[in-house]
Formats: sequence, C-alpha cells, structure tokens
Amino acid sequence: MSESAEVTAPAEATPGQGTAEGPRAFRERLHATWWTWPLPVVGAALMAATVHMGYPGVRAWLPYAVLIPLAVLVPLWLGRTKIEVRAGELHVGDAHVPLRFVEHAEPVSTAGEQRRALGPELDPAAFVVHRPWVRTSVRVWLNDADDPTPYWVVSTRRPAELADVLTR
Repeated sequence: MSESAEVTAPAEATPGQGTAEGPRAFRERLHATWWTWPLPVVGAALMAATVHMGYPGVRAWLPYAVLIPLAVLVPLWLGRTKIEVRAGELHVGDAHVPLRFVEHAEPVSTAGEQRRALGPELDPAAFVVHRPWVRTSVRVWLNDADDPTPYWVVSTRRPAELADVLTR
C-alpha cells in the first residue's frame, strides 16, 4: 500500500479503544512507583522546617506551601511518559516512528540484560527512554535508510507484550 493510501485509510473502530487517530494496540504509562514519593516529600518538609525555625511570619509557612506541593509534582511530572502503539505508529513520549520501519523488537527482561543494553552494548546514536524505576525494556531495531538511529531502547513493564505487538 502506498504511503498516501495509508494516510487516507479509515481507522478501524475497536469498542472501548478507539480514538480519533484509530484503535490502540498497546498503551502504558511509565508512572513513578510508590517508593519515589515519600523521600521528596520528607525532604521538602525537613527543608521547610529548617527555614521555619529561623524566620517568623510569612517566611515561616511559605516554604511549606511551596516545597511540599513541588515535591508531589516532581514524581507526577516524571510519570507523564506514555508508550502507545496506535494508528500504525509507536509513540514514546513526544517521539513516534511508523511500524513499517520496525524491523525487529526484542524484550530486555532481566536487570543484567538491561545493564548491558544501556551500557557497553549501547550505540551512541540510539534513541533511549529509560526510567530507573522500570526494570525491563524493549529494544526496537529500525530499518529506515533516512534515519541515522539504529534502534530505540524503551523502558516498559510489559516487554514481551510490546515486542509482540511491534512485530505482529
């Protein structure tokens, strides 16, 4: 099918999963886990208490009003990354690649494999979306002569499922 035919082809409707751009085959949000929340909040409260002890008046409560909400917003901001396969494209955050350029996808399922994939085996031209609280990922090999990126390494909690959707 030509590229212009792909663009104008109507999206198939899947009940409960349809969007304006077509059905979703995979969707995951890389939200921050529960253990990333207490430390920033406790640290913000300790910093605010330190300022509170030294200053009277507005300067006593202002650090609480600023630092504690900021400590809650940081993990929320870190967990905004979405991985989706929809409308014939892989979307990771703001980046996307058409599935026709995906040559192979391999799950990186153990901590040792991920350490090697992000360490000694990592190509400097690779596109990487890594979240340290997600222990598994997928390496997506690309076949696009116009793109210098050889592959993507994307953190995911369901690597086998994502690899299966990408190679289908």
